Amino acid sequence: MKSSGYLLSIFRSRTLGQVALMAAAVGVYSILPVWKEESQYHGIADAPSQIHAALTLVLGWLLVFRTNTAYARWWEARTLWGALVNASRNLAAKFSMLVKLPDHHLAAARRDIISFPYVLRDHLREGAELGTLEGYEDSEQTSGHVPGFLVAQRYRAMRIWKSNHWIDGDEMRVIDHDLSRLLDICGGCERIRNTRIVGSYRMFARQCVLLFLLTLPWGIVNDFGWWTIPLTTITAYFMLGLEVVAEHVEEPFGCDEDDLDLDGLCDTIARTVQEIMDVKPGMTEPPTAGHETPPAFRS
Repeated sequence: MKSSGYLLSIFRSRTLGQVALMAAAVGVYSILPVWKEESQYHGIADAPSQIHAALTLVLGWLLVFRTNTAYARWWEARTLWGALVNASRNLAAKFSMLVKLPDHHLAAARRDIISFPYVLRDHLREGAELGTLEGYEDSEQTSGHVPGFLVAQRYRAMRIWKSNHWIDGDEMRVIDHDLSRLLDICGGCERIRNTRIVGSYRMFARQCVLLFLLTLPWGIVNDFGWWTIPLTTITAYFMLGLEVVAEHVEEPFGCDEDDLDLDGLCDTIARTVQEIMDVKPGMTEPPTAGHETPPAFRS
């Protein structure tokens, strides 16, 4: 990326733009100690040049812990959604290839597998509603936890399949392995959403950053003079950026640019599940004994 691209990214990104405005405000504040240094009040109540050094070590620990904790939450959320992609594909393959079901039962299974990630996305944001789902528009049933309702529907269907001898106990256990993972993934995402980093710790980190930036220009003005203004502005940009980005990243299920691309993941699941379940079982059968190996596979 060219240097102009790095600068343009500040204005294109809402998060970086917010950080740049706050850093500019700190830069304007740094004019005050520079003015004092250059004015007739020079030497009056000068701050020690090491006034900010005492905060550097503590601030470093706080920012490292804050950033690592926030990113760990983001990465755990991404891992859970990656597991959801795999579980959905496994269920699609098992429903379409492992058992022989009537077409309308197979279509219902396809519908619920595709709907689950979209329901989970809405559940983690503003909330999911059962009446908005395909196949449940006219349903009189209500649910306060729509992801759990969809999984329960699949278990109800499996009970019917078992009673009609369309599926046996071994096949039920194989399907249950991936079906139960859906609610495990949902529970993990709910834990991340509902358990934020302790508010007192967040406030403590912000106070430490603010105190450091307020004392920084007074501590370096004797050595840097007018260079204190750009140096303070740049330092403030990265210090405040770490805090603001950490605050955004610790809530990964929203619609901000730093959040997970849940819409893209949902579309990926829908597309691949559709492709898997559109394949006819007969198309995947290996050649039987006595059939000649196709020319492309001959050695």
